[in-house]
Amino acid sequence: MPQTDVLVIGSGIAGLSFAIKMATSFPELTVTIITKSGDSESNTKYAQGGIAVVLDELKDSFDKHIADTLRAGDGLCDRDIVESVIKEGPQRLEEIMSWGVSFDVDDAGNLALGREGGHTAERIIHYKDITGWQIEKSLLHHVSRLPNIKVLPHHFSLDLITEHQFKQKIVRPQPGITCYGAYVMDQQTCKIEKFLSKVTVLATGGCGQVYRTTTNPTIATGDGVAMAYRAMASVKEMEFIQFHPTAFYSVDDNPAFLITEAIRGFGAYLRNKSGERFMFRYDERAELASRDIVAQAIDNELITSGNECVFLDCTHLNKDELIAKFPNIYEKCLEKGIDITKQLIPVAPAAHYQCGGIEVDKAGRTTLNNLYACGECARTGLHGANRLASNSLLEAIVYADRCYKDIKDRIASIEMATDIPDWDAVGTLVPREQILITHNQKELRSLMSDYVAIVRSNERLERSLKRVDLMYHETEKLYDKAVLSPQLCELRNLITIAFLIIRQSIQRKENRGGFYNVDLVQ
Repeated sequence: MPQTDVLVIGSGIAGLSFAIKMATSFPELTVTIITKSGDSESNTKYAQGGIAVVLDELKDSFDKHIADTLRAGDGLCDRDIVESVIKEGPQRLEEIMSWGVSFDVDDAGNLALGREGGHTAERIIHYKDITGWQIEKSLLHHVSRLPNIKVLPHHFSLDLITEHQFKQKIVRPQPGITCYGAYVMDQQTCKIEKFLSKVTVLATGGCGQVYRTTTNPTIATGDGVAMAYRAMASVKEMEFIQFHPTAFYSVDDNPAFLITEAIRGFGAYLRNKSGERFMFRYDERAELASRDIVAQAIDNELITSGNECVFLDCTHLNKDELIAKFPNIYEKCLEKGIDITKQLIPVAPAAHYQCGGIEVDKAGRTTLNNLYACGECARTGLHGANRLASNSLLEAIVYADRCYKDIKDRIASIEMATDIPDWDAVGTLVPREQILITHNQKELRSLMSDYVAIVRSNERLERSLKRVDLMYHETEKLYDKAVLSPQLCELRNLITIAFLIIRQSIQRKENRGGFYNVDLVQ
């Protein structure tokens, strides 16, 4: 039975930066990081843009960044959270740079600042167009130097351990539901063990794979949110799924290749099939409007024209500078037969970011005792109805720090649980037909993409809810009798995520930010 002082589920920027701080401050404690794929596979790895931080006080200010964030969030941000996160940004940036994370610099040797949609100043710190990859690589290297951190790749977290999951009575040291760790499957041996911990931190990323087209990696199946919901933690605002306006249009790619909006900040234009720069018809900021506005504009262009994509035009930009700033995009597009210096890039919106999630307070505490959440799986109040570009990595490092600071003051007083039952696998059988799992996942992704995407309606939501309820009962019946596999567990989690998105979409009675229901238009 594995035991660890601190259990971290997820190996992106949030989980890794938290683990580094915890392990460095408490070398006598053990920190275990569970990740269901390789240790570097995370949403962080695929972040192209960067981190939004105010550094140039002559051309920028905290007040400007706060105003931009509030405007993007369309009135649903928690202003106190927005102000505090943005003001902590420079200090948290300095910390990760001290761990070896590097960013692009200008000719004077200062950090190079870029601009993206929704921002009124240049404040995006980046590393070419592969910022996430640089951060992930550097943090993993730093983690490898800390002997009290154990990273367990290819371990799938099935469920959180709480009182309500079993009949035995556990002594309750505090009122409410308490998390005692997680049941985890070693994917190489298929053995399921209970990982007991004093505190558990969910840093499991997003849920983009609930949609047919997404920029998220295949691991982004909403596992943390689904586990927390089953454990009766509060989950809020899942209706706000942000669609990135510009993913490379291809019917076969999963994940879809993201074309960062930093390229629009650099001067690229959006054009429809007729060659028109159509964004001026939707917003005075044109291509630099916030993501929700650009995505809805593109969606409308496609619906009214019947076309499958619009185009990103970089042909008027300086060729050498374009390639130098976006080498990964240049190479990837060449592989797909597009020279971005001469040809237009076909693009369409793709599911990109989960703005809601597990409700946490300003310290990263969930509504369950000893369970914390940070990164994309957490609903902090920063994003409101629509995330401002490059605020996600900022939020991740700030809330990882907040979780660390709260836990370090409490961990000495938390006792490890005892008498936790083993995982019950009695009577389970290997499913005879794996097609039931793969078919339901394909059907779910199509249902969500066609009915619960950028534009929704009451009828589509009600129909979706009925079908998802049926899929839930089908899958639970299989889950109760089958020998578990990661594929079955991911399907179960995706169905939970779909249910939360649909139900909370039905509950929302006004259009805000990334949420748009045609039946709510006045």
